[in-house]
Parts: sequence; C-alpha cells; structure tokens
Amino acid sequence: MASASKKRSPGLRGGSAGECKVAILGFGTVGSSVAKILSEQVHAPLRLTHICNRNVKLKKVDWVPDDVRWTEDFNDVLESDVDVVVEVMGGLTPAGDWIRKALSAGKSVVTANKQLIARSGQELTVLARKMKRHIAYGASVAGGVPVISGLQEGLAGDELFKICGILNGTCNFILSKIEATGADFDKTLAEAQALGFAEADPTDDLEGLDARAKLAILARVGLRSHVPPESITCRTIRGIEPVDFEYSNQLGCTIRQISWAEVHGEHLLAQVKPTLVALTSPLARVQGSQNLVMATGKFGGETVFGGHGAGGHPTAVAVVSDIIAITRVEQGEVRDVPEPAAATPSVSAEFTTRHYLRFTVKDRPGIIAALSGIFEKCGINIDSLLQRPGYLKSSLPFVVSLEACEASAVNKAMRQIAKLDFLVKPCMDLPILD
Repeated sequence: MASASKKRSPGLRGGSAGECKVAILGFGTVGSSVAKILSEQVHAPLRLTHICNRNVKLKKVDWVPDDVRWTEDFNDVLESDVDVVVEVMGGLTPAGDWIRKALSAGKSVVTANKQLIARSGQELTVLARKMKRHIAYGASVAGGVPVISGLQEGLAGDELFKICGILNGTCNFILSKIEATGADFDKTLAEAQALGFAEADPTDDLEGLDARAKLAILARVGLRSHVPPESITCRTIRGIEPVDFEYSNQLGCTIRQISWAEVHGEHLLAQVKPTLVALTSPLARVQGSQNLVMATGKFGGETVFGGHGAGGHPTAVAVVSDIIAITRVEQGEVRDVPEPAAATPSVSAEFTTRHYLRFTVKDRPGIIAALSGIFEKCGINIDSLLQRPGYLKSSLPFVVSLEACEASAVNKAMRQIAKLDFLVKPCMDLPILD
C-alpha cells in the first residue's frame, strides 16, 4: 500500500466510531464480489454506501442493503462523505481521472487496475501523499495472492534483486491444459473462453501485455525500479504445440509463461515469455488459473507467494484487505508503510540463459550442418539434439538445446536461420530458466 506520510487528523469520517464508508466504482465481476463481502457485514467497521455504474437499473440486486445509493454519476461519490473509493472499472479512462479527483477530494483509493498502476502508480502515489491520503493496489497483481503487501512489508528488510513468476492465469490454464491433454492451442483457447478463463478478445493475455503490466508493478514495489511497461520485452504463447511439451519433458522441463525481472547494477533485465522451467521448480507445479511469484533477496534467499490469481472472489478479498489496511493506518493501529523510492534504470532482455529451439523442417541431408555453422559463427555452443520418431519427413520437428548464451546472440542466429529454405515454419525459440 502506498500511503501518506502521516494520518489525517480527523480520522475516518463515518457516522459511528471507527466506521469506514466505502463507494464502489464498477459493478462487474470484481465489483459485485466486493459488494457481497461488504453487504454481509463480515467486517463491521466497513460500510458500503455508494455503487456507481452505468445502467444501474439493470445492475441492481436485492442483496445489497437498502441504504446503499446506486448512481450513474461519479460526482455523487465525489461530493459524498465516503472515506474510501474502490475503483474496479478497469481501463485507463475514465478510471485514471476519477482516481485523481477522488484523491484530490481527500478520499483514499483502492484499485485493482493493473494497467493504470503500471503506468501511473508513481504519480498517483505522489498525489496521495500530497493530500495525506492513501492509495492501495494489492489486487492489481496476482488477484487474491498478497504479493504486494508481502514485498512492501514482509520482505522490507531484505534487498531484493530478482522477481519471477506466473502472473497470468489465462496463459497458465492454456499451457497446463495442453501439457495435460495434448490438445492443440486453438481448441484449448476456445475451452478457456467457454469456461470464463479467457476473454472474448484474449490478446492482452496471450501476447503478454497483461503480465507485463503486473511485472512493471512488481519491479517498482519489490526491486525499486520504476520502468514503463512498454520497455519490457514480451512474447506471445501462440505457437506452443503439444510436441513442445514432449521435447521439454525430455529435458526435464515444462513450459509456462514466465515474467522475469532482475537487477544488474544500474540496469534491469526484464521479459515476459513462454519459458522452459525445470519439473522440480515450484513454477512447474502451478496448474490452471493459479499464480505464483518468487522473490529472491540478498539476505533472505527465495520467498514464494502462490494462490488463486484471478476471479471475482479472490480479487475482492485483496480489495477488502486493502480497505482494512487503510482503516488501520487511519486509526493508528499500524504505522504507514511508505513505498520505497524507485530508480529509473535502463531496461533490456539481454538475459544469459540456455535456449530451447524447436525446428520444423522438410527433411533432407545437411540440415544439422547448416544450423551448426550458423551457431558457430554466432559464438553459440549446442548442448543437445532431440528427435522423436514417427513424424512425416515433410514436416519433421526436432529440437536443439543451446548452452547458456546471451539473448542477442540467439536473435542474431535466428535472423540467419529464418532465411534457410528447409524450414516449414518459423523456429520456436524459448529460454530455459535454470
């Protein structure tokens, strides 16, 4: 939670002692789950007073208390005496403007808006402190997994230098399903959409844009590195085939979409890519839509956070937890946890790793010799060659694994290999996380 440097002297403005009045902006999957928790009065000091959404007549439900005001006008919330505004609309606009107005009006804010926080988190934190208010966004990364508070508070005494993990439940559902059933990518994506794990337009998930925004947030909170999400390299999981799981298994690995950021002096290495991970790694055991984050520190070593990273209820739990944290700070029960000052490092994806290369070729003599010649010119050593029997010679998949080398060397080799006429489809190049 990013927060003000001191409490506002009047405390919370609720009618009864310690009461915190809450308004919700957005009544979709997450917003309705937040309202459900607050309406059941599980947390007595929290009282839902406003719900703001378009077409409220179509959104109203009978389980919301009668004294809650439904409105389509954000000004009704802005001019009220609510203490905390919960933004769960998503998108950059109007959410960003409404959060700025709420903070400027002296209200604290809780948001699950990863894209907004990835781009404007620093600015909104500065505004919250200026207004002696609080902005919390624990639900913006990994849903119900308390990774933000864990990095800010639980690991505050360490010097973290690496964060990697599985941050997108849609991609993890698809990849773990292909691994388990051998179904092709398009069929698995359609199933994920039918089950509600994937959006009708899954571009942000599949291309790594969703995970990239979350990684930018984790880099700022955990690694004290303020970087725009657009500076982080990301790659699609499209193109992963069942055969890739067969070959990766021979290498003692499986495949997951991995978000990875690591501090190297004044530089930050960061990327979001489908990646081979060892079968013995906690990352390999993450199934379905779950998330997992591994933070590595200079003194404390590796700490793992895991759990349900998507869905209305897990995300709503994170939102309500942030509201409770704000009320405790307001009432002096706990001290503020200031967000660490963030440097602005240069960003690249120049990781030094082993690589998995799956080629699909029209078989003929000299293929391995041609590839070996290119690797030699690029200063790359081959580690192993894998070829399973039973495939057509006209579309033959085989795998070359490379010894650890810089990503730029592999990219240089791939540009030359792409010109070879025996390729049936582009090479699948995946880093191997050791």
